Amino acid sequence: MKNAISWFEIAVTDIDRVAKFYGEVLKVEIQRMDMDTMKYAMFPYDNENNGVGGGLVEMEGFKPSPEGPTLYLNGGEDLSDPLSRVEAAGGKIIQPKTDIGENGFMAQFIDTEGNRMALHSSK
Repeated sequence: MKNAISWFEIAVTDIDRVAKFYGEVLKVEIQRMDMDTMKYAMFPYDNENNGVGGGLVEMEGFKPSPEGPTLYLNGGEDLSDPLSRVEAAGGKIIQPKTDIGENGFMAQFIDTEGNRMALHSSK
């Protein structure tokens, strides 16, 4: 096993708003992949090399929450860059960039749907 996580899904209430939010914060293209019973959007990932991937899900029974598990998204070289875009994109920073020693840096925020999320980087 390369990674403890192979796929993740983030519950949302407005797929268009939150796809725009993550696209702006992470500077990535969020790809829509709607299915019969759900609205779905995927983060980019390296499928050919078994990279960890994930998506945004708007569907009955999926409810955003700041109280569940915390996902640490890749903050790139320096998480200061995506973190600087969180509030302009409609989110709220709840823990600023924090030094976590030899493990790099992390920060936490609330996305446009009310989910508590985090960013991680080596710098």
